[in-house]
Amino acid sequence: MEDQLAMLEPQAVWNSFARLNGVPRPSKKEGRVIQFMLDFGRSLGLETSKDPAGNVIIRKPASPGMENRKPVVLQSHLDMVHQKNADTDFDFETQGIQMYVDENWVRARGTTLGADNGMGVAAMMAILADTSIAHPPLEALFTVDEETGMTGAKGLEPGLLQGEILLNLDTEEDDEIDIGCAGGIDITATAAYDPQKPGPDVAAYTIRIKGLQGGHSGMDIHKGLGNANKIMNRLLYKSAGRSQLRVGEVHGGGLRNAIPRESTAHVTVPKAQQAAFEQQFANWKEEIGNELALTEPSLSISLVSAAAPASLMDEAAQENLLKALSAAHNGVYSMSAGMDDLVEASNNIARVSVAEGRIHIGCLTRSSVDTVKDALAHALSSVFELAGFEVEFSGEYPGWSPNPDSAILKLLRGRYQALFGKAPRVVACHAGLECGILGAAYPAMDMISFGPTIRGAHSPDERVEVGSVLKFWKLLLDVLANIPQKETGGS
Repeated sequence: MEDQLAMLEPQAVWNSFARLNGVPRPSKKEGRVIQFMLDFGRSLGLETSKDPAGNVIIRKPASPGMENRKPVVLQSHLDMVHQKNADTDFDFETQGIQMYVDENWVRARGTTLGADNGMGVAAMMAILADTSIAHPPLEALFTVDEETGMTGAKGLEPGLLQGEILLNLDTEEDDEIDIGCAGGIDITATAAYDPQKPGPDVAAYTIRIKGLQGGHSGMDIHKGLGNANKIMNRLLYKSAGRSQLRVGEVHGGGLRNAIPRESTAHVTVPKAQQAAFEQQFANWKEEIGNELALTEPSLSISLVSAAAPASLMDEAAQENLLKALSAAHNGVYSMSAGMDDLVEASNNIARVSVAEGRIHIGCLTRSSVDTVKDALAHALSSVFELAGFEVEFSGEYPGWSPNPDSAILKLLRGRYQALFGKAPRVVACHAGLECGILGAAYPAMDMISFGPTIRGAHSPDERVEVGSVLKFWKLLLDVLANIPQKETGGS
């Protein structure tokens, strides 16, 4: 693994990425990677500290001749999304990511890669360790828990940072400069039901959905990819109406910011309905497969006989669940009127769990317009509350409003043009960047986001384009070398 990566350019970045990916770093369990980064900064003899939220700050003085340039904050997050294929034997708590080079891409074996945002972290490590790079005074801010609540950014205290410019290294297209992002809110719906024993004259089955692409619930939400929870609910809803299907358990999806790829349900039907159910299921399987043939060519829907589940949902609770999930919006809700091809608002039905008398549904709603985010969140809440669920809002974070007159934007556009002979795309993204939160604590800081090309983030198909990492590195070093002088007051 490391031998393959060691041959890639820029070597300093890839070597740092390999070191980082040897450290388990799930969101909310970043203790080991925090200590790794503290040890790294101190080994370089640089001022290194951890704030009360768990963020690590490493300060590096300006290179000779750059002392009077504006101080810059480099920022990336330490945590990564942990997702794996169902047939992959891997323990995220103890194992380092198993990487390999696939032509012009670096991938992981059956798991997420951690390029989101490990490539940004690795670039920062390489800059901190190199004494030959021209740069202004630097503060390297490594935040925690970006993927499951942004609590690191939320906990960053005003006044801790002295930088005037912030370079967020968490964008996933190497020809893009990002100047805005969506805010988000978690929606959790819960309910109880009365578990009932299956009758004697039933046939039991396990339904499995797998093979979906999944992906980032913001950056990939516009692609029309299949959502395993919605597909499963569609099958259950149709079968309940036609074949008196009863639900025992459902387990679908996982992390709120990942489009769910897999779902499993344990169900029963009366033996008298068995043949009709199997035929109807085969028809619906073909129907759904045809609909998603272009976007989800690897979709697998299976129905296999199984032992009867220990208990079933009562019929009223089952009806409420299936109707609520049928009605709840999933996917793109609205498009931006101000920026071409930008998703304005969306929802991801990320997690559905039914077992032992409890129902849990988890969603992540995003929008670049706070009022639209609130409207969609309350529409979803209304659907679930009408079905008898208790609904909780949590983890809300603000969007980042674009500033087309930003001085750092003008610098990046000019340097990109000079380096690569064409203009970059200036965009806002439908994902949660920490810039919105950091900007609330540091309103005078000029912020921008850019990075290498990453595909399939938040899924086991995650990969980073090798050539784009070198391009990103060249741009980053060039920008640091061209940071303008500090402004001085005159009389």
